[in-house]
Amino acid sequence: MNGHKGCFLEQKEGSIPSASQGSDDIADILNECKVIAVVGLSPKPERDSNRVAAYLISKGYDVVPVNPGQKEILGRKCYKSLSDIPFKVDMANLFINTSRVPPVVDEAIEKAVKVIWMQLGIAHEQSAQKAGARGIRVVMNRCIMAEHRYLYDRIQSPQALKA
Repeated sequence: MNGHKGCFLEQKEGSIPSASQGSDDIADILNECKVIAVVGLSPKPERDSNRVAAYLISKGYDVVPVNPGQKEILGRKCYKSLSDIPFKVDMANLFINTSRVPPVVDEAIEKAVKVIWMQLGIAHEQSAQKAGARGIRVVMNRCIMAEHRYLYDRIQSPQALKA
């Protein structure tokens, strides 16, 4: 696949497509991406986006909130869009309606993120293909917190990744 670790999309009729990265690819992503913009981060603690962002912060990731209606979330400055972030971001983690994915992916491409991660229930095949064609790894329909929890022990031991 053009020499980069892209995603292969699998789709059963009526289902949401998902990336078929193996555990090693997900572990690589979680190890390499340290600055994560969470697009659609809610200020409400009971919302999944807030719980996931708080979890990522607790694991040492630099979470950058993106929500045009907020000034600060989880004690961190909030930006209106990916384009408004004045520094490099490794990953765009999307908690947005699928209809809003294409313009956000376009921003992520312009921002030169390494990874676009669409949370559980979010997938957009055309946007994934567009990003993948530009060398950006894409994960769809997966929860980054669940993946991190599943792999956490393996991530802490690089030797275990080779097993």
